[in-house]
Amino acid sequence: MSKVLFAAILMVAGHAAGDEVRQRIEKAAPHPRLFWPADGEEAVRAKIKQDPQCAATWKAVQRAADQMLGEPPVVYVKQGRRLLHRSREALGRIIHLGFAARMTGDKRYIGRAVAEMKAAAAMPDWNPSHFLDTAEMTLALAVGYDWLHAVLSPAERAEIKAAIETKGLGPYLKPKSKHGWERGGNNWNQVCHGGMVAGALALLEDNPERAVEVVSRALKGLPHAMKVYDPDGTYPEGPSYWAYGTTYNVVLIAMLESALGADFGLTQHPGFLKSGEFPLHMTGPTGNHYCFSDCGVRTVFSPAMVWFATRTKRPDLLWFQEMLLQREVRETQHDRFFPLALIWAAPNMNRIEPATRNWYGRGPNPLAVFRTSWTDPNALYLAIKAGSPGASHGHMDIGSFIMEADGVRWSLDLGMQSYHALESRGFNLWNGRQGGDRWKLFRYHTRGHSTLMVDDQEQVVNSRAPITEFSSEQMFAVVDMSATYAKQLAGATRKFSVESNRRVVIEDKLKGGAKPVNVRWAIITPGTLKPGGWLEKDGKRLRIEVIAPKGAKLQSWPADPPPNDFDEPNPGVNVVGFIAPLAAGVEATWRVALSRPGG
Repeated sequence: MSKVLFAAILMVAGHAAGDEVRQRIEKAAPHPRLFWPADGEEAVRAKIKQDPQCAATWKAVQRAADQMLGEPPVVYVKQGRRLLHRSREALGRIIHLGFAARMTGDKRYIGRAVAEMKAAAAMPDWNPSHFLDTAEMTLALAVGYDWLHAVLSPAERAEIKAAIETKGLGPYLKPKSKHGWERGGNNWNQVCHGGMVAGALALLEDNPERAVEVVSRALKGLPHAMKVYDPDGTYPEGPSYWAYGTTYNVVLIAMLESALGADFGLTQHPGFLKSGEFPLHMTGPTGNHYCFSDCGVRTVFSPAMVWFATRTKRPDLLWFQEMLLQREVRETQHDRFFPLALIWAAPNMNRIEPATRNWYGRGPNPLAVFRTSWTDPNALYLAIKAGSPGASHGHMDIGSFIMEADGVRWSLDLGMQSYHALESRGFNLWNGRQGGDRWKLFRYHTRGHSTLMVDDQEQVVNSRAPITEFSSEQMFAVVDMSATYAKQLAGATRKFSVESNRRVVIEDKLKGGAKPVNVRWAIITPGTLKPGGWLEKDGKRLRIEVIAPKGAKLQSWPADPPPNDFDEPNPGVNVVGFIAPLAAGVEATWRVALSRPGG
């Protein structure tokens, strides 16, 4: 996005933050107003009658709420510096119980939701030093207060309202307080503004000027995070954080629309409504995510994807979501936002096969994706990572790739490690400067990724690698990694080609720098290297053929046990590749083919 365009967006937001916000707050909808106004209840009941998937979803919500009836309310127990797991626990319970209460009128659900809110209200604080915790707890009590407002006693209303004011909005609006997240460029911006807007809108009758201030600040701050979606909807922090930050972005928009009747232009932000394509294309035929950055590999049902599908009239966005929903409705532990899918779903919108198999996502962390089929579980899938290690939650993974074929993920990204486990031993996980603690982790360093590594050195943290060529028809993409290996190599590009739907060819064009170096080519794999260059896993095979440099011999190094005691284990994982010299100033072209049997 150009600076001129971004400035224009901020100007519009600034205008919206004035008179229009105040006018709409003066005419705000009565309780319940967050996501699901009173006149929306019959629409949900109609969906449940018309649509078997909605009916199954409702049964799952009620089953989960029934289980919550016997669970003790949330308690104040921090995990390291975080209360976040408790805030999420309370939010999930209040949304499930509140939803069930509104659908049935059952006093058991009401009473249990009130007990949850009273337990949270009685806490000494909501841990504002880690403001995500405060934001999620504020949303939890705001939803409960709003949805159950008509059945709360005056004393209950007063207690919950006071908690939202003093423990949620209070730390945010404290005079002279500064919050780095307020105009930050990552998920904190989206989550924290979402929680604060929820609290202010829930209590807007008591203090409309406060609601004007909170909503206005959100409209000014949120574009700083939303600019990452421009132009194709990619999310630089990876699919797990997409689910976190983007869900809260959707939640905030939905609250503004239901309470104030407008989204103030947020959905028109460049790339935002395309963002449902990002998790769609980040999911391989195995059903797992491309878990780059601090992400997990497991996919889960996303109510936000339901919102995107409905809003954009794109049933193809539900391609994986229907399968994930079928898994979710069989469980009693759900995503905390799970019931919102019933509010956002379009009845009888059934998935259709996406029209595009290959995808190029531009933005701060560009990606290219190729797949040979949406319907074949044995399809070939290739996802390529460019961008910067310095991106929020980034790893030294530039030029790395995920490859699936025949139902096996042959090239892995090992994903994240537990934040708390590292922090509790004094590890400075958030020191992402060149040479910082973050890069000592095997999973985060270049050595833990399917890419090139020069003399065991780190990639350049603040570098940026663009995708310079992409062809959907010819199925190839080129990443310019020259800046990634600055002062190590004089130049480096990596071309990925999918040939005959059966093999991937990786071509590295390298130019030696001021001194000779050794360069490692590697794939992080669950396969075991066998004679003839074959990888084997669960009876399946993939061949690695080193076409150039001549004479390079494949080797296998175990990734488990990992090199340091602070590294998490990587059972069954190997590093397979070769190391070859590159003389100073010399240009070389390396070519490696990864082929299915018969390819």
